Amino acid sequence: MSDRTPIALFLLALLSVPQADAKNKKKQQLLPDLVLRAETALVVIHPDAGEPLTNPSANRTAQDEVEKAMMKWGRFKLVKSPRTANLIIAVRKGHANGPTIRNSPMDDRPVIGQQTDVEIQVGGQRGRPPDLTNPGFGGPESRRPHISNDVGPPEDTFEVYLGGSDYPLDRAPVWRYMAKGALNGPQVEAIEEFRKALAESEEQRRLRQKR
Repeated sequence: MSDRTPIALFLLALLSVPQADAKNKKKQQLLPDLVLRAETALVVIHPDAGEPLTNPSANRTAQDEVEKAMMKWGRFKLVKSPRTANLIIAVRKGHANGPTIRNSPMDDRPVIGQQTDVEIQVGGQRGRPPDLTNPGFGGPESRRPHISNDVGPPEDTFEVYLGGSDYPLDRAPVWRYMAKGALNGPQVEAIEEFRKALAESEEQRRLRQKR
């Protein structure tokens, strides 16, 4: 599979999935009931994310900031397995076009440790997590670190997928938010927009139940 294939699939997904963005905040995308009933979540770096050579820890930092914001929010319990996660939240930092590191070793997490004012999360997962997308031709070897001319979006991307299945990121996300700096902490903009989408969706569900 060439480096261009994941890019083509990503662009196709952008055309097929409704999304919230910084230019269109007036109309929130309503979320399905499975998301409203979700209790657990796993935050991951999107498998197609590239690490800019000038900032090889960009996606790892974004993952950490999102986890901290999720813990502070307290709506979902963070888990470490896609099988026990009701939702998979995939993050990807935007960057300018140019050489990137794909499948960077910086994304490995020998120990997971997040702390907020009210909670501490510690885990012991070693190495890369289980594949969230089908590795396809070449199997796991296709996920080895390498340099790529990534042409991903300049905006940060925050995507929500349904968990509890094999290769959950091969399905379309149920919600997406894209904006420059949307994954920067400590006030993570993408989390705030997701909270608004949840609140509006819950209100719409209450209105439907009254009819």
